[in-house]
Amino acid sequence: MDINQPVKILFAEDVPTDVDIAKRKLKKEGLDFTYKVVDTEEDFRRELEEFDPDIIVSDYSMPSFDGMTALNIAKATDKFFPFVIFTGSMNEETAVACMKAGADDYVIKEHIARLPFAVKEALNKKQALVEKKKMENSLIESEEKFRNLFYNHSAVKLIIDPETLDIYEANKAASEFYGWPIEKLESMKVTDINDIGEEEVRKNITKVVKGSKNNFQLRHFKANGDMVDVEVFSSHVQIGGKVYIHSIIHDITEQKRLENQLRQSQKMESIGRLAGGIAHDYNNILTVILNYCELALMELDPSSELAGYIKEIKKAGERSNEITSQLLAFARKQSSNPKVLDLNNSIDEMISMLQRLIGESIELIWLPDSGVCPVKMDPSQLHQILANLCINARDAIGDSGKITIETNCVSIDESYAKTNPGFLPGEFAMLAVSDNGCGMDKSTVENIFEPFFTTKGAGEGTGLGLSTVYGIVKQNGGFVNVYSEIGEGTTFKIYLKCESGRVEKTEEIQKAAPSESKGETVLIVEDEEAILRIAEKMLETLGYNLLTSNNPLEALQIAEEYRGDIDIVVTDVVMPDMDGKKMSDKITKLYPNAKVLFMSGYTSNVIGQHGLFEDNVNFIQKPFKMNDLEMKIREILDGR
Repeated sequence: MDINQPVKILFAEDVPTDVDIAKRKLKKEGLDFTYKVVDTEEDFRRELEEFDPDIIVSDYSMPSFDGMTALNIAKATDKFFPFVIFTGSMNEETAVACMKAGADDYVIKEHIARLPFAVKEALNKKQALVEKKKMENSLIESEEKFRNLFYNHSAVKLIIDPETLDIYEANKAASEFYGWPIEKLESMKVTDINDIGEEEVRKNITKVVKGSKNNFQLRHFKANGDMVDVEVFSSHVQIGGKVYIHSIIHDITEQKRLENQLRQSQKMESIGRLAGGIAHDYNNILTVILNYCELALMELDPSSELAGYIKEIKKAGERSNEITSQLLAFARKQSSNPKVLDLNNSIDEMISMLQRLIGESIELIWLPDSGVCPVKMDPSQLHQILANLCINARDAIGDSGKITIETNCVSIDESYAKTNPGFLPGEFAMLAVSDNGCGMDKSTVENIFEPFFTTKGAGEGTGLGLSTVYGIVKQNGGFVNVYSEIGEGTTFKIYLKCESGRVEKTEEIQKAAPSESKGETVLIVEDEEAILRIAEKMLETLGYNLLTSNNPLEALQIAEEYRGDIDIVVTDVVMPDMDGKKMSDKITKLYPNAKVLFMSGYTSNVIGQHGLFEDNVNFIQKPFKMNDLEMKIREILDGR
């Protein structure tokens, strides 16, 4: 294979679109190649001879022949062809059989992002084997010629004595990579640069000598103390009649970092899905608990012991509601009402509240930048972000110290975003909250956004504050960066997308006590029987004429048979047989003047799938107090 010429790829594939997708992915990753495509055994044998590919990428199952046949044909030749299975699906047993038969790798088509890496690694393997052959020939011709090739090669190379573990020889690239002079490297043992012990090193060398394994992923030390991830390709060679280990070292630190970043992202997504998934059932349960507490308290003497017990149950329910809301914020599924905000003005209005929150012993410094762009988010979510970050900073400071809140405008280009994990390109308003507290070590920083992770003692916190911040920022299309050192304090930088729209005023809605009904008819549709019963009981006391149903089909029948007017339909969103939106559309065709109020314990992304995030849609999120439901109904009926 000539490294200065395009790589020749032979595709054994019967689906043209799969070949096109593979080509685009390989080109995107910078691979320069020419190719041929075959889908029969006859064509495969011919192109193997005429095209002489550098690598074969083969589907496992094709109409006229299969990947295992192609692999056996390639292995039967006197040439070495790297072979990658590229298939739609493959069970573990088949994959193992292919690898044992000589395949270099296999890639499932839905994970096509791995294909460039698999191809490059297979080509690297071929290159390593080619170099091994070159080395053996060079040794036969002249050891001096071999040494010249070895020392000047661009790849990082070491020759190891398998008995003493001495670094017998090192090349210039190795000296540049590790940071020691060649003479120093050649006075060291291979165990001096490895983070594994001598016993493990000897086991690896034995595998190379026996030919059972020739590549290892390890961690190596450099002269400056840094530790890097490396992949070592090794073979045994003869020098002066003695067997040595020849190793080519590839730096895979960046690859490992990206893999870890992907795993962390997937873990956070999984936790988020779990958090969002529990919301509906918890919110239904909390609605029942909180409102039966309200009913019980209405019947009891406020000074009685039993009333005190009920109040404690209610407090616990409200606290549970807060925790569920925080989990939903982390899951990025919190219902929100975003507005275009002047970030500085919004924070200005919160400064007094934040000072009270952190206490007088801690100085709060507010440094707004005059050029900050507007952002679009729910004002209450901005409040949550600042409250949680300030509480976190207060706890890190202890008795006295400083918390600084500042804003700025930041422009991030594509190249910076690519080289800095977590950053996104674009124009952002940056909100920073810094403290001079105790700071955090690296392992703590890596886990701080996970729900329930806390460094505080039992009973001192839920571990949901920072996960709430993370979820809100992600929900609003931004990202978070954390800078912290033990003893030096911590800075959280929140990056929120700049918004070009006009700043909207945030108005406080003054809530009034619910008033008596005017004899209106309310149709309540709720598949949770306990919620249906308590809503019925509470609304009856206010004099509403009630129609109730625990399923949408029955509700439609009630609406069709009812002879009076239905003034408002109060319905759950997600129910068996038919969702609340479709049902209410049918009912409002029968009663054009009827208003509709939707209620749900499901999260905003689920509700959105049912077309409820349109303008002028009335919605109340579970869990709610009956007082809030009554006021919402009154507000809708009165046209407020």
